[in-house]
Amino acid sequence: MYLKTLENAYSLAGKNAIVTGGAKGIGLGITRALANQGANVAVFARDEKTAGTVIKELEAEFGGVRFSFYKADISSTESCRNAVDAYIRDNGRIDILVNNAGIGPNGRFVDMDEELTDWFNCFNVDLHGAARMCYNVLKYMRKQKSGHIINITSNAGEIVNYPFLTAYASSKAAFNHFTKCLAAEVANEGIRVNAIAPGFTFSNFAKDIPEEAYKALCEQIPIGRFAQNYEIGLLAAYLAGDASDIITGAVITADGGYVLQH
Repeated sequence: MYLKTLENAYSLAGKNAIVTGGAKGIGLGITRALANQGANVAVFARDEKTAGTVIKELEAEFGGVRFSFYKADISSTESCRNAVDAYIRDNGRIDILVNNAGIGPNGRFVDMDEELTDWFNCFNVDLHGAARMCYNVLKYMRKQKSGHIINITSNAGEIVNYPFLTAYASSKAAFNHFTKCLAAEVANEGIRVNAIAPGFTFSNFAKDIPEEAYKALCEQIPIGRFAQNYEIGLLAAYLAGDASDIITGAVITADGGYVLQH
């Protein structure tokens, strides 16, 4: 019985997944990993043209799974609600939600305008955007009595590091705690909620770092390199499957040991 269970523990065959920001960077790595394990993946994003091109490439690469696109702006409550409702009308159920979309570093807090525009923009996307998606998806997962939510946060939410990351790091710290609190709320309804906190990763943000700066950063990482997008994807696929069924409320740091030295 154990061996039979183990054979299927990592399969996502027939599962329906939503990945916000799933057409580039870490999000694309997650989309690919979920599809590789058999999941049907819907990309939620604002840029239909880019997503459409990526989906055509994925369809050519992965047979037997479905890819789709839903236009969604996670900074908008209405947009999230409409996109999720449209997805359910088309697919019937949702098994996996990956909250990956977000915005990056945005400058020193003391240099912001008095309306704190950058601060509130960061929280509105990086924290509230995920909360909007969770709220709308959970309406359906709770009816199903099943589902997996995976939040992509950041190791910046665990440490005090660079001075220009105050808003970003604060939103990610809140995101980590939101993950734990939400996991406690819905654990008895068959729904698991976990987070992955990547460090430096070859995403769209990091790939343009000059070589010398890259080498200097690698010296601060115990394993000596950045993560690859597919490595974050593999971890997401693990958390989405039955192999991790005992895990909920976890924030898994995936940064090559960077936080160990900071």
